[in-house]
Amino acid sequence: MKQLSVFLENREGRLSDVLRILAENNINILSLSLADTSEYGMLRLLVSEPEAGRKALREQDLSATLTEILAVKMPHEVGSLQRILTILCDAGINIEYMYALCTGTSEAALAIKTSDPEVALNVLERSGVDMFII
Repeated sequence: MKQLSVFLENREGRLSDVLRILAENNINILSLSLADTSEYGMLRLLVSEPEAGRKALREQDLSATLTEILAVKMPHEVGSLQRILTILCDAGINIEYMYALCTGTSEAALAIKTSDPEVALNVLERSGVDMFII
């Protein structure tokens, strides 16, 4: 799955600019995460049309890239996240970051950026972990 990442100056109105541009281009936000420091922020989004989103943001001189991530389904049970992380760790796959994923369903889900998305996907699927395809 492609994640749209936007590097933002940490100043008033920058997040609103991104959201306006996406709305003007009829791009729906499915899930997002925003992390910041005192000087900049990293906005990570799953959107309905990642390529079009990147193009629209770049046309407005915003730094936007696409990154391959995994969207992992998890049951609402104690230990579910630990099970998934153990599968990846045992396969030697590093998790660079992750965040909760809004899916519009009752299932829990994560967006996970790994050191090797293709291998991670294969390992998780072989272990019976369900994935979202958005």
